[in-house]
Amino acid sequence: MADNQATLSFLEARILGVLIEKEKTTPDAYPLTLNSLTAGCNQKSARDPVTSASDSEVQAALEDLRGRVLVLETYGASGRVLRYAQNFSRVYGVPAASVALLAILVLRGPQTVSELRANSERLYRFDDASSVEAYLEELATRSSGPLVTRLPRQAGAREQRWAHLLCGAAALPTEAARRQTVQEDTGLEERVVRLELEVAELRAAIGLASR
Repeated sequence: MADNQATLSFLEARILGVLIEKEKTTPDAYPLTLNSLTAGCNQKSARDPVTSASDSEVQAALEDLRGRVLVLETYGASGRVLRYAQNFSRVYGVPAASVALLAILVLRGPQTVSELRANSERLYRFDDASSVEAYLEELATRSSGPLVTRLPRQAGAREQRWAHLLCGAAALPTEAARRQTVQEDTGLEERVVRLELEVAELRAAIGLASR
């Protein structure tokens, strides 16, 4: 993979995802100022995980992205405030549909084909689920290196989820982590049952005392 396509940090990927998203959803405000870009990175909706990056952290990440020509600086029409635009498609050499899918995966985490089609509606309109899957398969089998991967099917799930590889290998829950989750759930159930018993005993005691 070329230097300008080297592994991105989480924040660098989030910045690119926000720029790709806002170019389509708020074209009047695009390219984005540092403040609006930071707000886009930290917004509570349509983000997983939700972050709280500072302006200085976003600025540092922008410098790295600018060095790889993934972000371009401009003063826009006003010529007063520095703004930032993404150059992802040209650097990575992928079509607009693929850019939209990668942006949604970066912003919202691993998703199924159905979820990706629905969530990318404002960035790119896919005709059907098979069209989404075709673009994903293309991204997963690129000769210059895959950009997405299909995750193992989760227990009880009908569809497999896809994840991006812009930040390196997708993190998968380990067996130990899954066991810990089961143990935590079991422990919570036991505490709830114990509390319910205590409440019942208290109610009985109050009932006897009031007679």
